[in-house]
Amino acid sequence: MTDTKPIRRIAIIGTGVIGASWAALFLARGLHVVATDIAPNAEASLRKFVESAWPALTRLGLSPGASLTNLTFTPVLEQALVGADLVQENGPERIDFKQKLYGQLDALLPADVIIASSSSGLTMSEIQKGAAAHPERCVIAHPFNPPHLIPLVEIVGGATTSGETIRRVDEFYTSIGQRTVRVNKEMPGHVANRLQAALAREVYYLVTEGVVSAADVDTALCWGPGLRWGLMGNMMLNHLGGGPGGIEHFFQQFSGPMMAWWKTLGAPVLTPEVQKTLIDSVHAEVGSRSIEELEAERDALLLGLLELRHEVSRSNQTKSIAPVV
Repeated sequence: MTDTKPIRRIAIIGTGVIGASWAALFLARGLHVVATDIAPNAEASLRKFVESAWPALTRLGLSPGASLTNLTFTPVLEQALVGADLVQENGPERIDFKQKLYGQLDALLPADVIIASSSSGLTMSEIQKGAAAHPERCVIAHPFNPPHLIPLVEIVGGATTSGETIRRVDEFYTSIGQRTVRVNKEMPGHVANRLQAALAREVYYLVTEGVVSAADVDTALCWGPGLRWGLMGNMMLNHLGGGPGGIEHFFQQFSGPMMAWWKTLGAPVLTPEVQKTLIDSVHAEVGSRSIEELEAERDALLLGLLELRHEVSRSNQTKSIAPVV
């Protein structure tokens, strides 16, 4: 950070799947983490998750000072907040709960401590109404699951979030290796989840209409456009799709066909019957594989892609600073 106290101590509220993954990431980046959760066996579950994630984080590269010993747990909220530079909140997606919690945090924390919410659907304009004294330090910092492997963080301010808060959180998450997206307008689901929802709607439609099975639609995605999406986003791929003429030629050639396809896209209603069709097709695809086996396969492939992307990024940085001869 430039003109503010460095963020070195993180208080994590809620240690479920997202909170535990955040904890693993922060620890790997050499930060001190104090986690709090009132759920039974929360501490044991958290430590088990962090330990299981550590080999992957070690493979990707630990920051100086990274250590599992930097993790502290307390079930008492007030104790977790002592000395915190930033709070990563991962509470239930209920606006009444969030507003009450933010009122507590607002009263307990110094005015310069940022309160960042992992909320995937609620807007900060509504959440920060609970923080009457200092709503300007409240912001959405929405990760993509699991955040210790997926680097995306969507930053969304509320009606009274300050520009300084936006700047500070952007600098912080970038400094620990995350890729930030500044969402300029509040939208339900932010950006990444809306993109997923748009794709899921058509996937569900095609499967329930009998056009394709769950296995084949997944093959079409992960062995077709999904391979490209792991490298570049839609807009850049459109630019390449236009050939030498770039995005301009792409629209000249494909805008007509795309708009014709849009008119036939489905809008399925997820009734119990539709859900059963989807569930049966998914289980046919899964076969005898367990959730744990599928997760391990996903993470192994993801680690390989992340390592490749890091290698390419380092290569590009080296080229950009190479001396001119």
